[in-house]
Amino acid sequence: MEQTKTHWRILVNPLYIGAYMVQSDLTVKITKVVREIVKGENGKSEECTVAYLEGTKPLILNRTNSKTITKLYSTPYIEEWVGKYITIYPTTTKVSGETVECLRIRSTVPTGTAAAPKPVDYTNQIATLRGCQDMASLQFEYTALDKKAQIALAGVKDEMKLKLSAQ
Repeated sequence: MEQTKTHWRILVNPLYIGAYMVQSDLTVKITKVVREIVKGENGKSEECTVAYLEGTKPLILNRTNSKTITKLYSTPYIEEWVGKYITIYPTTTKVSGETVECLRIRSTVPTGTAAAPKPVDYTNQIATLRGCQDMASLQFEYTALDKKAQIALAGVKDEMKLKLSAQ
């Protein structure tokens, strides 16, 4: 059985999508945008703007990405971003003189079929992952999923890892 590898960043903030999770362009639909308290790497809680995305973990929106969505859809109002598609991609930026990984949003509105992906029903896979009674069965069931399903269900896997490790 192949061992699942865990990127160390997932342990810092497993509830949100990060650059380490995205290898290339990822087009997603915004389902809601809210302000919520997010716990950072240093353990400090901070109120952030968070975009919930169809089929993957939510994205913490920084100023750069918020400005990009504003320009894409000609509105600064987060309520009007709901239902819109964005394309996220991994890149790097300088922070305090250090180059770090980050996610950015493409400055063009997604077009064609990539902009309107057909929703995939993962109900059975979610039930299977949530039914796991130990880490070994969770690992087995998760690694049996195809790559697209693994990305979409990473949040469920992380939720179960936390639950099982607390037992």
